[in-house]
Amino acid sequence: MKTIKLALLSASILAAGTANAAYKIDINDKSSISFGGYIKVDSRFVSGDIAYRDFWIGTGTVLPKSQNQFKIFANETRFNTKYVHGDVTGFIEMDFLGGGGNQIVSNSAHPRIRHAFIKYKDFTVGQTWTTFMNTSAIPETADFAGATVGLAFIRQGQIRYSMGGFKVALENPETFGGGGGDETMPDVVGRYDLKGDWGTVSFSALGRQLVSKTGQKNSAVGGSIAGKINLFDKDDLKFQVHYGELGRYIGVAAAQDMVGEKVEEVTSYLVAYRHFWSDKTRSSFFYGNIQTDVSDIERSQWGVNVFKDVTKNLAVGFEVGQFMMDQKNASDADSFYSQLSLRYTL
Repeated sequence: MKTIKLALLSASILAAGTANAAYKIDINDKSSISFGGYIKVDSRFVSGDIAYRDFWIGTGTVLPKSQNQFKIFANETRFNTKYVHGDVTGFIEMDFLGGGGNQIVSNSAHPRIRHAFIKYKDFTVGQTWTTFMNTSAIPETADFAGATVGLAFIRQGQIRYSMGGFKVALENPETFGGGGGDETMPDVVGRYDLKGDWGTVSFSALGRQLVSKTGQKNSAVGGSIAGKINLFDKDDLKFQVHYGELGRYIGVAAAQDMVGEKVEEVTSYLVAYRHFWSDKTRSSFFYGNIQTDVSDIERSQWGVNVFKDVTKNLAVGFEVGQFMMDQKNASDADSFYSQLSLRYTL
């Protein structure tokens, strides 16, 4: 009987894969397994005095003189699977941005865990996006995540409770720039979401305890407003505004939590407008910026792109933009980039 069930399940997978690349298999009335993800291939050219990266983060290596570099890669490709049994859901996702890869021979990049969590009724436990983050406010870009300097962007372990539009979570503590490993209190995050035909807006608050390199404990708080506003036709405006002692939660390594014995304070924002030229073609213009108080740095990125759906599952996009670093007691630096992306959604 088990052999027959396995054969039927295998046949179902093959049939689903042939008929539709994104598929769900019902095991019984209460159980199912789903597979998803996408294959993304990027060709990227970077020119300037900030060293080449496959995608910009909140910092970079400043070069003594301007350089040019071109690469083709598929590391953003990801795969996920979801298991549902009644009120329990398990979700796992990985991509290939875990490092490694030999460009001389095989480019065998390491897979890495993105999400791994269990959801039971109103509780979510495991690794996923921080509760502080509103994923609907991330713009559509060819550069991975796009203008990360303006984003709340962290995946980490947590215990989250959701009730309607309200969410509260205990999340993994870490002091970037401090005495990592000495944290004894979880980060506490609260968020409230408003949703309607007009779009969605979230209000988030963060409280945590930071530990300096000398072991000094410091309290830190911060807040965020983020959302997506639906405009005329299918156009939309996405935005994020963050302020406070947010450190590692904002800008992807743009700011530390602690600078010496002082808690860093950041101000960061992102705005992105997306216009649909037709049902299958759209463009986004985005700009992100972060400024810090103690270290006195500023990072910014802008970009403009066009995406076209070639088929229901295949999209092609082209993007140009600039990443800039204004630095205290050092020369400012910037690099321009252009990127062509193909994404096939499974």
